[in-house]
Amino acid sequence: MLIKQLIEVYDLLDSSVVTGADVVAYLKGINPDANIETYPLVGPRGKTDMVKVRIPGTDGKTKGGKVPTIGILGRLGAIGARPEMIGYVSDGDGALAALTVAAKLLDMQMKGDFLPGDVFISTHISPFSPTQPHDPVPFMNSPVDTYQINQEEVSPELDAIFSVDTTKGNRVINTRGFALSQPVKEGWILRLPEALLDIMQRTTGRLPYVFPVNMQDITPYGNDIHHLNSIMQPCTCTSAPVIGVAITAETMVPGCGTGCSHYTDVEEAARFMLEAAKAYGRGEFAFYDEAEYARIQKLYGSMKHLQTLGKE
Repeated sequence: MLIKQLIEVYDLLDSSVVTGADVVAYLKGINPDANIETYPLVGPRGKTDMVKVRIPGTDGKTKGGKVPTIGILGRLGAIGARPEMIGYVSDGDGALAALTVAAKLLDMQMKGDFLPGDVFISTHISPFSPTQPHDPVPFMNSPVDTYQINQEEVSPELDAIFSVDTTKGNRVINTRGFALSQPVKEGWILRLPEALLDIMQRTTGRLPYVFPVNMQDITPYGNDIHHLNSIMQPCTCTSAPVIGVAITAETMVPGCGTGCSHYTDVEEAARFMLEAAKAYGRGEFAFYDEAEYARIQKLYGSMKHLQTLGKE
Protein backbone atom coordinates (compact mmCIF):
# COMPACT_ATOMS: atom_id res chain seq x y z
CA MET A 1 0.00 0.00 0.00
CA LEU A 2 0.97 3.62 -0.54
CA ILE A 3 -0.91 5.16 2.38
CA LYS A 4 2.23 6.34 4.20
CA GLN A 5 3.58 8.12 1.13
CA LEU A 6 0.15 9.56 0.30
CA ILE A 7 -0.27 11.10 3.74
CA GLU A 8 3.24 12.54 3.70
CA VAL A 9 2.79 14.06 0.24
CA TYR A 10 -0.64 15.44 1.12
CA ASP A 11 0.73 17.05 4.28
CA LEU A 12 3.43 18.66 2.15
CA LEU A 13 1.07 19.96 -0.54
CA ASP A 14 -1.60 21.26 1.85
CA SER A 15 0.24 24.53 2.35
CA SER A 16 0.10 28.08 1.07
CA VAL A 17 3.89 28.29 0.92
CA VAL A 18 4.88 24.92 -0.57
CA THR A 19 7.31 25.07 -3.49
CA GLY A 20 8.88 22.68 -5.92
CA ALA A 21 12.05 22.84 -3.82
CA ASP A 22 10.08 21.49 -0.84
CA VAL A 23 8.92 18.53 -2.94
CA VAL A 24 12.49 17.85 -4.09
CA ALA A 25 13.72 17.99 -0.48
CA TYR A 26 11.05 15.51 0.60
CA LEU A 27 11.84 13.05 -2.20
CA LYS A 28 15.60 13.45 -1.65
CA GLY A 29 14.96 12.60 1.97
CA ILE A 30 13.80 9.19 0.78
CA ASN A 31 16.66 8.65 -1.68
CA PRO A 32 19.45 11.24 -1.60
CA ASP A 33 20.74 10.09 -4.99
CA ALA A 34 17.40 10.47 -6.75
CA ASN A 35 17.34 12.31 -10.09
CA ILE A 36 14.87 15.12 -9.38
CA GLU A 37 14.64 18.66 -10.70
CA THR A 38 12.41 21.65 -10.18
CA TYR A 39 12.22 25.05 -11.84
CA PRO A 40 9.68 27.85 -12.21
CA LEU A 41 7.42 28.01 -15.24
CA VAL A 42 5.93 31.43 -15.91
CA GLY A 43 2.58 31.82 -17.64
CA PRO A 44 -0.05 34.46 -18.38
CA ARG A 45 -1.64 34.21 -14.90
CA GLY A 46 1.42 33.75 -12.71
CA LYS A 47 3.92 30.95 -12.21
CA THR A 48 4.14 27.37 -11.05
CA ASP A 49 7.02 25.06 -10.13
CA MET A 50 7.64 22.11 -12.43
CA VAL A 51 8.82 18.92 -10.71
CA LYS A 52 10.37 16.05 -12.67
CA VAL A 53 11.51 12.71 -11.27
CA ARG A 54 13.45 10.17 -13.34
CA ILE A 55 13.66 6.74 -11.76
CA PRO A 56 15.97 4.34 -13.62
CA GLY A 57 15.11 0.69 -14.12
CA THR A 58 17.42 -2.28 -14.15
CA ASP A 59 17.21 -2.53 -17.95
CA GLY A 60 15.90 0.92 -18.84
CA LYS A 61 17.14 3.37 -21.42
CA THR A 62 19.21 5.37 -18.92
CA LYS A 63 21.37 2.26 -18.41
CA GLY A 64 21.56 1.41 -22.08
CA GLY A 65 18.78 -1.18 -21.90
CA LYS A 66 15.84 -1.78 -24.19
CA VAL A 67 12.88 -1.72 -21.80
CA PRO A 68 10.49 1.12 -22.76
CA THR A 69 9.96 4.15 -20.55
CA ILE A 70 6.61 4.91 -18.97
CA GLY A 71 5.51 8.41 -17.99
CA ILE A 72 3.18 9.23 -15.12
CA LEU A 73 1.98 12.82 -15.48
CA GLY A 74 0.09 14.46 -12.64
CA ARG A 75 -2.33 16.79 -14.42
CA LEU A 76 -3.96 19.73 -12.68
CA GLY A 77 -4.61 23.39 -12.79
CA ALA A 78 -3.21 23.99 -9.32
CA ILE A 79 -3.15 22.54 -5.81
CA GLY A 80 -4.72 25.70 -4.37
CA ALA A 81 -7.22 28.36 -5.43
CA ARG A 82 -5.95 30.98 -3.03
CA PRO A 83 -6.97 33.61 -2.15
CA GLU A 84 -10.51 32.67 -3.22
CA MET A 85 -10.43 29.28 -1.45
CA ILE A 86 -8.58 28.28 1.72
CA GLY A 87 -6.58 25.05 1.58
CA TYR A 88 -5.79 22.21 -0.80
CA VAL A 89 -8.33 21.79 -3.62
CA SER A 90 -9.77 18.70 -5.28
CA ASP A 91 -7.92 19.56 -8.50
CA GLY A 92 -4.60 18.81 -6.79
CA ASP A 93 -5.18 15.06 -6.68
CA GLY A 94 -3.35 14.50 -9.98
CA ALA A 95 -0.18 15.92 -8.44
CA LEU A 96 -0.83 14.03 -5.21
CA ALA A 97 -1.18 10.68 -6.99
CA ALA A 98 1.87 11.15 -9.22
CA LEU A 99 4.15 12.27 -6.38
CA THR A 100 2.89 9.42 -4.19
CA VAL A 101 4.03 6.96 -6.87
CA ALA A 102 7.40 8.74 -7.05
CA ALA A 103 7.86 8.50 -3.29
CA LYS A 104 6.94 4.82 -3.25
CA LEU A 105 9.28 3.93 -6.13
CA LEU A 106 12.19 5.73 -4.45
CA ASP A 107 11.43 3.94 -1.18
CA MET A 108 11.30 0.60 -3.01
CA GLN A 109 14.72 1.21 -4.53
CA MET A 110 16.20 1.96 -1.12
CA LYS A 111 14.85 -1.44 -0.05
CA GLY A 112 16.30 -3.25 -3.07
CA ASP A 113 13.27 -3.44 -5.37
CA PHE A 114 13.77 -2.05 -8.88
CA LEU A 115 11.45 -1.97 -11.87
CA PRO A 116 12.78 -3.20 -15.24
CA GLY A 117 12.18 0.05 -17.12
CA ASP A 118 12.64 3.73 -16.42
CA VAL A 119 9.74 5.67 -14.93
CA PHE A 120 9.37 9.40 -15.56
CA ILE A 121 7.07 11.28 -13.18
CA SER A 122 6.18 14.93 -13.61
CA THR A 123 3.71 17.45 -12.23
CA HIS A 124 3.65 21.06 -11.10
CA ILE A 125 3.13 22.84 -7.81
CA SER A 126 1.10 26.04 -7.47
CA PRO A 127 -0.76 26.94 -4.25
CA PHE A 128 -2.25 30.08 -5.86
CA SER A 129 -4.47 30.02 -8.94
CA PRO A 130 -7.70 31.57 -10.22
CA THR A 131 -10.85 29.63 -11.03
CA GLN A 132 -12.82 29.83 -14.27
CA PRO A 133 -16.45 29.25 -15.30
CA HIS A 134 -17.20 25.82 -16.79
CA ASP A 135 -20.30 23.70 -17.29
CA PRO A 136 -21.50 21.87 -15.19
CA VAL A 137 -19.23 23.07 -12.34
CA PRO A 138 -16.38 25.62 -12.15
CA PHE A 139 -12.92 24.58 -13.30
CA MET A 140 -9.64 25.30 -11.60
CA ASN A 141 -7.61 27.56 -13.80
CA SER A 142 -3.83 27.43 -13.95
CA PRO A 143 -1.11 30.08 -13.73
CA VAL A 144 0.27 28.68 -17.01
CA ASP A 145 -1.30 27.43 -20.23
CA THR A 146 -1.79 23.74 -20.94
CA TYR A 147 0.51 23.80 -23.96
CA GLN A 148 3.31 25.07 -21.68
CA ILE A 149 2.84 22.10 -19.35
CA ASN A 150 2.75 19.72 -22.31
CA GLN A 151 6.04 21.10 -23.60
CA GLU A 152 7.67 20.44 -20.24
CA GLU A 153 6.15 17.05 -19.41
CA VAL A 154 5.73 15.26 -22.73
CA SER A 155 9.13 14.32 -24.15
CA PRO A 156 10.38 11.91 -26.83
CA GLU A 157 11.83 9.63 -24.14
CA LEU A 158 8.33 8.46 -23.17
CA ASP A 159 7.02 5.31 -24.87
CA ALA A 160 3.68 5.27 -23.01
CA ILE A 161 1.91 7.74 -20.74
CA PHE A 162 -0.51 7.63 -17.83
CA SER A 163 -2.17 11.01 -17.37
CA VAL A 164 -3.74 11.15 -13.90
CA ASP A 165 -6.19 13.92 -13.12
CA THR A 166 -9.13 14.71 -10.87
CA THR A 167 -12.22 14.19 -13.07
CA LYS A 168 -15.22 14.88 -10.87
CA GLY A 169 -16.95 17.87 -12.47
CA ASN A 170 -19.07 15.89 -14.92
CA ARG A 171 -21.95 13.46 -15.40
CA VAL A 172 -20.17 10.99 -17.70
CA ILE A 173 -18.48 8.86 -15.01
CA ASN A 174 -20.30 8.65 -11.70
CA THR A 175 -18.46 6.41 -9.27
CA ARG A 176 -16.12 6.85 -6.33
CA GLY A 177 -12.59 5.68 -7.08
CA PHE A 178 -10.93 6.01 -10.45
CA ALA A 179 -11.63 5.15 -14.07
CA LEU A 180 -9.51 4.58 -17.16
CA SER A 181 -9.80 6.01 -20.63
CA GLN A 182 -9.10 4.14 -23.83
CA PRO A 183 -5.59 4.71 -25.20
CA VAL A 184 -5.30 7.65 -27.55
CA LYS A 185 -2.51 7.71 -30.12
CA GLU A 186 -2.07 10.44 -32.72
CA GLY A 187 -5.78 11.20 -32.92
CA TRP A 188 -7.01 7.60 -32.83
CA ILE A 189 -9.02 6.33 -29.85
CA LEU A 190 -7.99 2.69 -29.53
CA ARG A 191 -9.05 -0.43 -27.68
CA LEU A 192 -8.15 -0.59 -23.98
CA PRO A 193 -5.80 -3.50 -23.16
CA GLU A 194 -7.53 -6.28 -21.24
CA ALA A 195 -4.42 -6.61 -19.07
CA LEU A 196 -5.00 -3.13 -17.64
CA LEU A 197 -8.55 -4.04 -16.72
CA ASP A 198 -7.17 -7.13 -14.97
CA ILE A 199 -4.69 -5.00 -13.01
CA MET A 200 -7.44 -2.56 -12.08
CA GLN A 201 -9.66 -5.40 -10.84
CA ARG A 202 -6.82 -6.94 -8.90
CA THR A 203 -5.68 -3.75 -7.18
CA THR A 204 -9.15 -2.42 -6.32
CA GLY A 205 -10.99 -5.70 -5.70
CA ARG A 206 -13.85 -4.33 -7.80
CA LEU A 207 -15.00 -4.41 -11.40
CA PRO A 208 -13.14 -1.88 -13.58
CA TYR A 209 -14.54 1.43 -14.74
CA VAL A 210 -13.83 3.03 -18.12
CA PHE A 211 -14.88 6.60 -18.83
CA PRO A 212 -15.94 7.73 -22.31
CA VAL A 213 -13.61 9.94 -24.34
CA ASN A 214 -15.16 12.29 -26.88
CA MET A 215 -13.37 13.47 -30.00
CA GLN A 216 -13.43 16.97 -28.52
CA ASP A 217 -11.46 15.77 -25.49
CA ILE A 218 -8.47 14.71 -27.57
CA THR A 219 -8.10 18.05 -29.36
CA PRO A 220 -5.88 20.79 -27.94
CA TYR A 221 -7.12 23.43 -25.55
CA GLY A 222 -7.55 26.79 -27.24
CA ASN A 223 -9.91 25.78 -30.04
CA ASP A 224 -13.07 27.03 -28.26
CA ILE A 225 -14.48 23.49 -28.04
CA HIS A 226 -15.81 21.93 -24.82
CA HIS A 227 -13.42 19.48 -23.13
CA LEU A 228 -14.17 17.11 -20.26
CA ASN A 229 -11.01 18.46 -18.61
CA SER A 230 -7.28 18.43 -19.36
CA ILE A 231 -6.72 14.73 -18.65
CA MET A 232 -6.20 13.81 -22.33
CA GLN A 233 -4.20 16.89 -23.30
CA PRO A 234 -0.83 15.05 -23.38
CA CYS A 235 -2.12 13.09 -26.39
CA THR A 236 -2.15 16.28 -28.46
CA CYS A 237 1.63 16.60 -28.56
CA THR A 238 3.12 13.10 -28.65
CA SER A 239 3.19 9.98 -30.77
CA ALA A 240 3.18 7.85 -27.60
CA PRO A 241 -0.12 6.28 -26.51
CA VAL A 242 -1.83 8.09 -23.64
CA ILE A 243 -4.25 6.55 -21.13
CA GLY A 244 -6.16 8.76 -18.72
CA VAL A 245 -6.44 7.74 -15.07
CA ALA A 246 -9.39 9.76 -13.80
CA ILE A 247 -9.98 10.15 -10.06
CA THR A 248 -13.76 10.24 -9.86
CA ALA A 249 -16.82 10.78 -7.67
CA GLU A 250 -20.50 9.84 -7.77
CA THR A 251 -21.56 13.48 -7.70
CA MET A 252 -20.29 16.56 -9.50
CA VAL A 253 -17.47 18.14 -7.50
CA PRO A 254 -15.80 21.37 -8.62
CA GLY A 255 -12.04 21.24 -9.00
CA CYS A 256 -11.78 24.34 -6.81
CA GLY A 257 -13.61 22.62 -3.94
CA THR A 258 -11.74 22.03 -0.68
CA GLY A 259 -12.23 19.05 1.62
CA CYS A 260 -13.18 16.94 -1.43
CA SER A 261 -10.22 14.56 -1.69
CA HIS A 262 -10.54 10.94 -0.58
CA TYR A 263 -7.34 9.16 0.37
CA THR A 264 -8.71 5.75 -0.62
CA ASP A 265 -9.45 6.88 -4.18
CA VAL A 266 -6.10 8.59 -4.73
CA GLU A 267 -4.19 5.70 -3.15
CA GLU A 268 -5.95 3.15 -5.35
CA ALA A 269 -5.16 5.17 -8.47
CA ALA A 270 -1.52 5.50 -7.45
CA ARG A 271 -1.23 1.81 -6.56
CA PHE A 272 -2.79 0.84 -9.90
CA MET A 273 -0.27 2.95 -11.83
CA LEU A 274 2.60 1.44 -9.87
CA GLU A 275 1.46 -2.11 -10.59
CA ALA A 276 0.82 -1.27 -14.24
CA ALA A 277 4.34 0.19 -14.52
CA LYS A 278 5.76 -3.06 -13.17
CA ALA A 279 3.80 -5.13 -15.66
CA TYR A 280 4.58 -2.80 -18.58
CA GLY A 281 8.30 -3.02 -17.88
CA ARG A 282 8.11 -6.81 -17.76
CA GLY A 283 6.48 -6.82 -21.20
CA GLU A 284 3.21 -8.29 -19.92
CA PHE A 285 1.08 -5.88 -21.95
CA ALA A 286 1.30 -3.07 -24.47
CA PHE A 287 -0.65 0.18 -24.33
CA TYR A 288 -2.03 -0.58 -27.80
CA ASP A 289 -1.96 -3.30 -30.45
CA GLU A 290 0.73 -2.21 -32.92
CA ALA A 291 -0.40 -4.53 -35.71
CA GLU A 292 -4.01 -3.40 -35.42
CA TYR A 293 -2.94 0.23 -35.32
CA ALA A 294 -0.93 -0.25 -38.52
CA ARG A 295 -4.00 -1.86 -40.12
CA ILE A 296 -6.20 1.06 -39.06
CA GLN A 297 -3.71 3.52 -40.52
CA LYS A 298 -3.59 1.59 -43.78
CA LEU A 299 -7.37 1.45 -44.09
CA TYR A 300 -8.33 4.91 -42.86
CA GLY A 301 -5.23 7.07 -42.79
CA SER A 302 -3.82 9.48 -40.26
CA MET A 303 -5.80 11.36 -37.63
CA LYS A 304 -2.90 13.60 -36.60
CA HIS A 305 -4.88 16.68 -37.61
CA LEU A 306 -6.81 16.22 -34.34
CA GLN A 307 -3.56 17.06 -32.53
CA THR A 308 -3.71 20.57 -34.02
CA LEU A 309 -5.96 23.57 -33.48
CA GLY A 310 -7.57 22.84 -36.84
CA LYS A 311 -8.73 25.28 -39.50
CA GLU A 312 -11.24 28.10 -39.11
